[in-house]
Amino acid sequence: MDSSARNVEHTVNSAAFPRQFARTRRFSLGVPRQFTVSPDGSRVLFVRTGSGTDPVGRLWQYEDGKEQLLADPALLVGNGSGEVPEEERLRRERARERSVGVVSYATDDAARLVAFALSGALWAVRTDGGAPFSVPAAGPVVDPRPSPDGRHVAYVSRRCLHVVDLAGADRQLARAEGPDVSYGLAEYVAAESMHRMRGYWWAPDSRHLLVARVDTGPVERRYTSDPADPTKPPRAVPYPAAGTPNAEVTVQLRSLEGGRIDVQWDRKAYEYLVAAGWDAHGPFLTVQSRDQQILRTLAVDPATGATELLHERTDPAWVEIVHGTPARTASGDLVLPEDDGDTRYLTVGGRRVTPRGLQLCEVLGVEGEQVLFTGSEDPLETHVWRHEPGRGNRRLSRGPGRFTGVGRGGTVVLAGVTPRGAEARVLREPAAGTGADQDAPYQVIRSLAEEPSVTPRPRHLTLGERQLRGALFLPSWHEEGTGKLPVLLDPYGGPGMQLVGRARGWFTCVSQWFAEQGFAVLVVDGRGTPNRGPAWEKTIHGDQLTPALEDQIDALRAAAGHCGDLDLGRVAIRGWSFGGFLAAGAVLHHPEVFHAAVAGAPPTDMRLYDTHWKERYLGHPDEQPENYARCSLIGHGHLLSRPLLLVHGLADDNVAAAHTLRFSAELLAAGKPHSVLPLPGATHLPADDAVNEQLLFFQRDFLWEALKGRTEED
Repeated sequence: MDSSARNVEHTVNSAAFPRQFARTRRFSLGVPRQFTVSPDGSRVLFVRTGSGTDPVGRLWQYEDGKEQLLADPALLVGNGSGEVPEEERLRRERARERSVGVVSYATDDAARLVAFALSGALWAVRTDGGAPFSVPAAGPVVDPRPSPDGRHVAYVSRRCLHVVDLAGADRQLARAEGPDVSYGLAEYVAAESMHRMRGYWWAPDSRHLLVARVDTGPVERRYTSDPADPTKPPRAVPYPAAGTPNAEVTVQLRSLEGGRIDVQWDRKAYEYLVAAGWDAHGPFLTVQSRDQQILRTLAVDPATGATELLHERTDPAWVEIVHGTPARTASGDLVLPEDDGDTRYLTVGGRRVTPRGLQLCEVLGVEGEQVLFTGSEDPLETHVWRHEPGRGNRRLSRGPGRFTGVGRGGTVVLAGVTPRGAEARVLREPAAGTGADQDAPYQVIRSLAEEPSVTPRPRHLTLGERQLRGALFLPSWHEEGTGKLPVLLDPYGGPGMQLVGRARGWFTCVSQWFAEQGFAVLVVDGRGTPNRGPAWEKTIHGDQLTPALEDQIDALRAAAGHCGDLDLGRVAIRGWSFGGFLAAGAVLHHPEVFHAAVAGAPPTDMRLYDTHWKERYLGHPDEQPENYARCSLIGHGHLLSRPLLLVHGLADDNVAAAHTLRFSAELLAAGKPHSVLPLPGATHLPADDAVNEQLLFFQRDFLWEALKGRTEED
């Protein structure tokens, strides 16, 4: 292909990408997800939409290399196109769910009965044949879960916990005593900041449940409205801002016969319920102190509700929550993380079973004495591992990428993002002594996601004395040495998320698209980002802004040493959420480096963010106010001297629009020109396809205009 033909192809693909990005919901549609493996390993259940642009999720079963459609909302009455209950809408928002239809499901222990909700109606289907059938419920259904024996389905309706048998006999196990009380639902900070998305757990005997009771009465209310439609009343949202009261969370043991036992622990000292469950050894809880320096695992006596301390983790900064822990093996050994210096270890029965340098990311499951987990030896990759006594640790995922998984009965589903995009592989592990898992054959569950019209071309770099991991994206049409390119930093840069890796995620496609517009795009994961060990994470304790900005600046200068085409006289930065905070902070505090910024949904006032997330890093605002003053953008607006675009969804109940509106008011009062783009009806991640498409063009044009005519001396 000659150069003119390549330029035409580049222009067409580059122009088409924003629309494709929006209508594919960031290339998430058509990707198989939410896997469940049957006890014998022969069957895999999963959810997948009908194509890369079809938002309707369907329930599938994979067996013997063949797919079987179990539930298609289009064929059911109440097919998911109607109104979703408010509690379910909030659950989806917390999970950043972008599809409709069957978006989640739960099964009995045998994976034979599947329950799911559609527009508030309760549906079930048997995997061994037959059509889906509706199950009468007392009201709009949220989070239905079959009992282990498949005879009942528990669900939440109007904040009350119900159990129904498949014939429709319904009983209310726990009734909400008032409008501020709910049973069986996760409170805000649990879902948003602890990643605990559920509020009840079945016992193995299918006769009892462990149930969380949440009282949001003490919590401050925020009122979210739609200014574009003044006829709509505001919606009250209980939101515990830093330093303010949390919801009161208690736990009860409930029986199908109506019995109730209150679980007892020192809730004044340990007010956070981080995790819970009920396995063959009994019910258990994980609770955490308000300062997050102590995390306790408690065994619960099912007869009395009394608790016994099984394990305690402490840290002078904060104890990091590792999803999937605690867990217990068949013999009763506790499966837990342990932090020591630069490594987060996996421990089983109090013994470290992983080596130094392999960072435990998540425990995926326990079967017998085997533990399935994800770990990272290289910050650019995350892999699925299995620990088995006598055989040690074996890596199951192959090739570069970021993987997670689920396993049972000798079968493991490896789902992840590779340099080729999203993939899901079914691996049947060989029996002990028959060969290495690396050589075991696997099958692929098809992804129907669209192929991006822009192909990411990252150049992975290790930058500066801290060996920061970065990716540099250059235009496909650019020949190095032929001219300088303006630079666009495109980070997240905060805790909980890595952008740099050997994987083609949606964010790498967006970075490449900006590169095709004429930028040299640099993405860097700095201090505080995950999977580089506890010491790396804790460097931001007390200051989430200064180290993050230092790392972006150091990486920028180091990258210029690798590529002489970076024009350090024209440097912009863009980001969303923490990345938006970082972008706005960059032009405030370092205008000598950064010449323009786009800040999407930026948390500008740290006191406005939630208790569990913000106090983890900055402490209590009444005790350490200097940390909040240091990290907040509010109070520093007078420093602005560069073009800044603020973008915010007006229905955002995570980072409230007040963050941007108050900051804008401060900038205006200080006489600092800036631009604000409000998004009516948009939450933390805008869902409107047209908005998401045009946002890319809008940011591009703003940044180009801001950098136009600049020289290195300006």
